Amino acid sequence: MALLTVDGLGKSFGGFRAVHDVSFSVERGEFSAVIGPNGAGKTTLFNLLTGHLPKSAGRVVFDGTDITHRAPHDIVRLGIGRAFQRADIFPAMTVLENMHAAVLAHRRRHRHVLFPARGDRAGRARALEILRAVGLEDAADALAGSLSHGDQKILDIAIALALDPKLLLLDEPTAGMHPEERRRTMALVTRLSGELGMTVVFVEHDMDIVFGVAQLIRVLHHGELVAEGAPAEISTNRLVIEAYLGEGVL
Repeated sequence: MALLTVDGLGKSFGGFRAVHDVSFSVERGEFSAVIGPNGAGKTTLFNLLTGHLPKSAGRVVFDGTDITHRAPHDIVRLGIGRAFQRADIFPAMTVLENMHAAVLAHRRRHRHVLFPARGDRAGRARALEILRAVGLEDAADALAGSLSHGDQKILDIAIALALDPKLLLLDEPTAGMHPEERRRTMALVTRLSGELGMTVVFVEHDMDIVFGVAQLIRVLHHGELVAEGAPAEISTNRLVIEAYLGEGVL
């Protein structure tokens, strides 16, 4: 059984159809990308999957549970994590405090997750374990807001990992990074996916990244899914080439 099944998903804003009749399945362990021109509906699709936007049509089933009308916090609890285009961190807190708060929020162990209890050794140890896994252990005592843009994005991914997701959605994980940071970040995500047995779906504009790491690519255009397949198939797909015509992406 697929980990995620999307059936006829749609979202309209007035007369504008941002996402229209999108259907696909994500298999367990899949490492896939969603691409498309600006305004294609990629972020809207993620917002629909995570409950941040109400759906106008369609159905979403995750790990056997219908999550079509579930609230975002319920969807997180079921195992869908997400990192946003802009890092969703607390800049005035340390890197470790950000991680500790995420761990506590997941375990619901403390009422005041923004001020983690110093005596919570288990939570602190788990937070440090995740920071070590993503290469931020040495920055644990630094203010999150003082990190480089790339490291803030990695911290955002680490916070999503604190939720022990079965499926991780990454919305432009390398946006604003220089080429070496992009490669390093996606190598990290690829490694963690394999080590943790985690399914990953990411939105990305850097086609070198997409075609270098994605096992499967889905293409959105004007809110519709116009192609789905392996990188070799997508690179020669006429509809994809036309969708990007003039943008120099493919």
